[in-house]
Amino acid sequence: MKDAEALEQIFTQAAGSWRLHEAVLLAENSTGSLSVCCEHGGKHGDSPLTMASTAKLFTTACILQLWAQGKLSLEDKVARYVDGEVLQGLHVLKSKEYSFELTLADLLFQISGLPDYFEEGSNMRKKTVTEDYYISFGQMVEMTKQLRPHFAPQQASRRAFYSDINFDLLGEVIERVAQKPLEAVFEELIYQPLGLSRTYLPTGVEHTVPDIFYKDQRLHRPQAMMSYRGSGGCITTARELMVFLKGFFGGALFPVGLLEKLAVYRKLQLTMGPIRYGGGYMQIPLRSVNTLFMGKGELLGHSGTTGSFAFYYPNKDLYMVGDLNQMAHPSYPIRLVMKLAAVAP
Repeated sequence: MKDAEALEQIFTQAAGSWRLHEAVLLAENSTGSLSVCCEHGGKHGDSPLTMASTAKLFTTACILQLWAQGKLSLEDKVARYVDGEVLQGLHVLKSKEYSFELTLADLLFQISGLPDYFEEGSNMRKKTVTEDYYISFGQMVEMTKQLRPHFAPQQASRRAFYSDINFDLLGEVIERVAQKPLEAVFEELIYQPLGLSRTYLPTGVEHTVPDIFYKDQRLHRPQAMMSYRGSGGCITTARELMVFLKGFFGGALFPVGLLEKLAVYRKLQLTMGPIRYGGGYMQIPLRSVNTLFMGKGELLGHSGTTGSFAFYYPNKDLYMVGDLNQMAHPSYPIRLVMKLAAVAP
């Protein structure tokens, strides 16, 4: 099939020119008339992969299900679910305390203004590459408190700032509402309904955490992956990630009409390139001066710093998931899916 060959060629060129050690791509449409699986370096559709921030879609799916069930509202204050002692001093800008004004929507849409301890914290980015470590939710909060917020919440009509702490907080909210550990909530609200048997949030040595590459260095980071529960700690496979992505945008997990309420996109910080953020997921507009590929429409989904990705291209009814397993170049997944969209049938 020429359609499949075009997608395969894009993948093969990327894997070679980017010198990836291993990679996998699954591309399918809703009807099943198109299904492409590309493999590189021994990684295949059933190989375990580290989701990193692509797992934010899991957190979003749980928030939307609890919202649909009437167990929370996006307008709820975060302080309703998170202890005041934890929140105190989290968002202080120009001597004014905004911590107790934060809403769930502020977190989900990345418009809280909170800084990112991962990228902005002293030596944090370097440490995450060179060491395996465990960081507790309390430590994440304390590191965030040491950084200056970027803007006041609910005062940034056109601004957003991508920060992992937003989803770490949402993970805590989910646990409080469901009165269960996050791994149990994922099992109940995502894995069981979709029949996922090889997807999990690692909690101990009994769980396999695949190695991640940083340039040519192979890293084993199980403690780190067990730290980022709400913001990116899940392990899955490309095949199961495809099932999830179709369920997310196809209505298998929550009323699909809720997505219309999330489709308000704001531009992220300059380091995020053309990416905009809506209610719990990324949007990449293809017809933009910030993109290299002037296609039509938009890509919806998420990518992760480990090279994982899960995007839906509504204009062509194309679902694309996979893993490039390379931390040194987090832009690679975005560049790949944009190239794939450009040649999509």
